[in-house]
Amino acid sequence: MSQMTPILFLKTRSTPGDAYEELFVTEADGFTFEPTFVPVLEHRFDDVGMARVRTLLQTKSIGTNPSCDYGGLIFTSQRAVDVLAKLVQDERSCDGGWPHLQDVPVYSVGPATTRALRAVTQGPPLQIFGEHTGNGESLAHFILGHYGDWYKGRPSLPPLLFLVGEQRRDIIPRVLSGAELHPMKKIRVEEVVVYGTGEMPAFRDEFEQLLRKTANRSARWVVVFSPSGCDSVLGALDMLDEASGKAKPKPPGRNTFIATIGPTTCDYLKRKFHFDADVCSEHPSPEGVWQSITHFSKPLLR
Repeated sequence: MSQMTPILFLKTRSTPGDAYEELFVTEADGFTFEPTFVPVLEHRFDDVGMARVRTLLQTKSIGTNPSCDYGGLIFTSQRAVDVLAKLVQDERSCDGGWPHLQDVPVYSVGPATTRALRAVTQGPPLQIFGEHTGNGESLAHFILGHYGDWYKGRPSLPPLLFLVGEQRRDIIPRVLSGAELHPMKKIRVEEVVVYGTGEMPAFRDEFEQLLRKTANRSARWVVVFSPSGCDSVLGALDMLDEASGKAKPKPPGRNTFIATIGPTTCDYLKRKFHFDADVCSEHPSPEGVWQSITHFSKPLLR
């Protein structure tokens, strides 16, 4: 490609290094991308949910003892891990016997969430499983086998505690309590909302500025990581009909292409705005996004 292709990642850049940036700044297979991060969401802790989890930790209600209320934890976002890290740190400062989660399985949906969990100041370290799964459905099916083995011999499996945000899919609780499962294999999941999200006030202005700067490029990509802010994204791209609230037809010869991190956001765009993303990554990872975008873009190189 004669010039770098701008790629706007609609998320906060991870620190100290971001895996998306590290992959997309490297020229490969004839592609040279110019990555930029545009934060869309601001996160806030949910005081009620945090108080609930704090109480469960203080009373040692999460453990392998049959008297415990929960036998393990599930995480599918780094924000939820941030909540756990804060609660663990708060308790460490006032209780010499803390922490006590080293004996329970902690399930994580992928590499980024797993890295965050490994950074939690727990000693002995947390026992984390599921990093290889990559999405909620795969994680849920992994849990069905792994959790059953962990508590083999119990007349029923203890519930799992799932720390979640305001917006999430229900696929993990549905799979773990599926009607087709034998009663002894079903796992009850309690979801506790521990954080909320909202669009950053400055997002649309910053996004529109970047669109103006890259308007003359032959191609550019926008990668959407969450349903939040999708209306602002389509509006800034002039892809949304204000009267109907639905997407306009894609113009011929366009230079802007939309990729989503996975099926949740892709389905939301379709359902809410009747908009078909150009790419829906099969795997919610830097490698998955790279493969999807480059596969789509190869004909554009000719």
